[in-house]
Amino acid sequence: MKFLVLTYGTDGDTRPLAALSRALMDAGHEAHLLADGASLGTATALGVPATAIAGDIRQALRHDGASAGLFEKNSVNNTARELARIANENAEHWLRSAVQFGRGCDAIIISGLAGFVGLSAAEYLGVQPLGTGLFPLTPTKAFASPFLPPGKLPRMFNRLGQHLINNLLWKAFRKATNEARARVCGLPPRKSLWVGHPMLYGVSRNLLPRPDDWPSNALVCGQWLVPAKHWSPPAELSAFLAAGEPPVYIGFGSMGGFEPRRMLEAIVGGVAGRRALFYPGWSGVDVSQLPANILAIGDTPHDWLLPRTSVAVHHGGSGTTHSAARAGIPSVVVPFAGDQAFWADRLYQAGVGANLSSWKALNATSLAEGIRFAEQAEIRARARTLGERMRAEDGLKTAVKAIEALIA
Repeated sequence: MKFLVLTYGTDGDTRPLAALSRALMDAGHEAHLLADGASLGTATALGVPATAIAGDIRQALRHDGASAGLFEKNSVNNTARELARIANENAEHWLRSAVQFGRGCDAIIISGLAGFVGLSAAEYLGVQPLGTGLFPLTPTKAFASPFLPPGKLPRMFNRLGQHLINNLLWKAFRKATNEARARVCGLPPRKSLWVGHPMLYGVSRNLLPRPDDWPSNALVCGQWLVPAKHWSPPAELSAFLAAGEPPVYIGFGSMGGFEPRRMLEAIVGGVAGRRALFYPGWSGVDVSQLPANILAIGDTPHDWLLPRTSVAVHHGGSGTTHSAARAGIPSVVVPFAGDQAFWADRLYQAGVGANLSSWKALNATSLAEGIRFAEQAEIRARARTLGERMRAEDGLKTAVKAIEALIA
């Protein structure tokens, strides 16, 4: 079978889809990935045919004089608006690319900001759309929408709240999507949100048990991991790890727009002299100002690194959340936007994570308290048990079998 895989987001959004594409290829199928150009490194490394589509998410979310930093008022709303702007400005380009590369395919696998475009392309080409997600979008009474603050909505309103949020998301993209449908495909305007197509979630059932009230075509597969490969750490990192106890890991991935000085002060003060590794990512922090007990590192495979650490301090993205839990270590989560507070709450409910509630709560005192919480013996023991269960999952194998069955 032949698949077009369409997504748009940061590297953390694209990497699991590259892994899924590789798994489909290893099962004898064809796959072609469309995503942001800066996020295609994993696809290239895995030998997955890939093409960059219009847009530059890193440029759009960077911190400069024209954009609010994440430590500034209303910045999370600014980030959401910026993501919507990227999708709406590029909807026509994305749809043209999806139609071009989707001809002759058996299904279009869609995810991220390009979801509505992918559904339109599948409609035009007359092929099956397969939705995917790294957080749950299928309404259920079991939990609230990942885009709502955890614990704020009475349980009886969970399903209603999810329908409301999903329709608000559609409303934000509807005008641009319908204009693209008309210009590229000659399709009539879409009035309502798509429903009924299969949804495959690349998340762990140990963090997100499948709700009983989900339809049969909504599946929890397990984490979609990039196949492990031999990786040799830089000499400086090897020497640091060998020099003492497993360090704390701190990294906020593709989160950008920080006020770097405040972030640096929070990290140094919160670590409080512990050995630590800091991945600056898109933060803009001047790593030359780090003390000797904190080593700045480059992009390092989480499956190699995190089992060698004691605690992971991160933003709560789905990928990092799963990787930390899979490694069997506790987390301290500093959520910034989107579904990150949802994953922070899942770790907290599992008893393996401290939750700072949001980036607004991040300072030296709160970070130190979170690390002390994560270092408790009972928290570490639960994290080890959870990690063992998650390492027994094979999310990619489960997803490939499900896709083959759905298309057959």
